[in-house]
Amino acid sequence: MIPVLVLNGPNLRRLGVREPDKYGTTSYDDLAALCRDTGRRLNLNVDFKQTDDEAEMLRWVHEAADLRIPMVLNPAAFTHYSYALRDALAQRTAPLIEVHITNPATREEFRHTSVVAGVATGTIAGFGPMSYVLALQAIAELTAEGA
Repeated sequence: MIPVLVLNGPNLRRLGVREPDKYGTTSYDDLAALCRDTGRRLNLNVDFKQTDDEAEMLRWVHEAADLRIPMVLNPAAFTHYSYALRDALAQRTAPLIEVHITNPATREEFRHTSVVAGVATGTIAGFGPMSYVLALQAIAELTAEGA
C-alpha cells in the first residue's frame, strides 16, 4: 500500500458541531473513517491527522517531503495567510491535493485567495466530505502514473 498523509488544519476536529449549515454533520471521526476506507479500496495507507498548531503542521509537511509521501491537505484557515505553510509545501516531493469541504470562492472575500494553491498539484473544493474521496482518487491515479 502507498502511504498518504491526510492533513487537516485549524478547527477541523470540530466537524459535525461547527457550523453544520456550512460544513455538514459528518464528524471528524466519520471523515477519518471515510478517508481510511477509501484509501484501502485504492491501495493507499491513509494517515489522517489534524492540528490547530501551524508549527506542528509544518513538521508533518517536512516529514512528508523528506519521505516522498503524497499529501491531501485541508489547510483550513491557514489557506489564506500561512506563507510558512506555502513555503514548506513548495518543498514537496510527491503529489499534493488541496481540499476544502466548502467552496471558498462562494464564501467571504478573504477566503477567495489560497496561498497554498500555487504549490499544489491541484485543488478540490465544495463537495463536502466527498472532496477528500476525490482527492484520494487523484492521489491514487497520480502515484500510479509516477507523478
